Amino acid sequence: MAKHKPEVIQALRNTANTIEKSNEYQWGHMGACNCGFLAQEITSLTKSEIHSRAMEGHGDWSEQLNDYCPSSGFRMDNLISQLIDFGFDTVDLTHLEKLSDPNVLRCLPLKARDLKYNSKPDVLLYLRTMADRLEGKLIEEIELPELVQRQDPLLTH
Repeated sequence: MAKHKPEVIQALRNTANTIEKSNEYQWGHMGACNCGFLAQEITSLTKSEIHSRAMEGHGDWSEQLNDYCPSSGFRMDNLISQLIDFGFDTVDLTHLEKLSDPNVLRCLPLKARDLKYNSKPDVLLYLRTMADRLEGKLIEEIELPELVQRQDPLLTH
């Protein structure tokens, strides 16, 4: 599961905002798809640079994530390592590419759970729901010190 830290949550929201404003979303392009836009956000690589790295291997993001080896020296594996170091894991990324994480989908109303992985509005909903879910987990972990009731000297006689 993605780490519920502010940087991850913000990256998901920034990715959604970028996709929403972009005319370049294209699920079949390794640098302009669901994971491609997230990779652009995190690594500052262009869609062309991401796509170029991906073409050195075979398959889509899901297949490349399945074949991922952190010590391979392949540029795509180095890119995936950057995403993992940032706070995602290969399962998160595989689910993002297909909009399929059951934990994210459960946060949606029943009628909204049949997401199409190559539909821009569905990708936006998924990214924002994932960010909201992680933010909720982060909030759950916040521990506030016990507050001590202070006596106001003006109120006591």
